[in-house]
Amino acid sequence: MTHELAIDLTLDAPAEKLFRCYTDPKLLQKWFAPEPWTIKSVDIDPRAGGRMSFVMASPDGHEYPNSGIYLEVVPNRKIVTTDAVTPDFKPSGPFMIAEVTFEDLGNGKTRYRAVARHWNEETLKQHKEMGFEPGWTQTARQLEALARKI
Repeated sequence: MTHELAIDLTLDAPAEKLFRCYTDPKLLQKWFAPEPWTIKSVDIDPRAGGRMSFVMASPDGHEYPNSGIYLEVVPNRKIVTTDAVTPDFKPSGPFMIAEVTFEDLGNGKTRYRAVARHWNEETLKQHKEMGFEPGWTQTARQLEALARKI
C-alpha cells in the first residue's frame, strides 16, 4: 500500500496478553513509549468510536499530547486507531491510521504486525525520520517483555 510503514515481528507472548497490555490503561502506560521516553497519562476506551488519549514525555520533560479514536477493536486479534478525529469527533490534523494485528502462532508466540498508514508522502517521510522502525520495534519488545510478566 502507498504511504505505509510497517513492522512484522514474532513476539514470545500469547496474543491475549499482548492485547491486554494494549487495552488496560495501567499496562499501556508501562510500555507504549520507547524508553527513555515515558507515558505520563492515558485515557482510553478501547472500542470502535472510543477515545484514545495519552501524553508522551521526552527524557528532558517535554510533553507531547496525542489523541484520536479507535476505529476497530477485535479482542485478541486487531486494534485500529486514528488521530484524524479527536475523541469528541472533531477533525484534527491527521497523521496516520494505525493497525495492529495479533496472530496466534501457538506455543505462546504471536505474529505482531503494526502498520502506520499515512495520508501522503510528506507525513510518511516525517514518521520515518522520527524513527518509526526502531521506535515501534523497541516498543513492541517492551510490550513483549511486559506481556510475559502479567
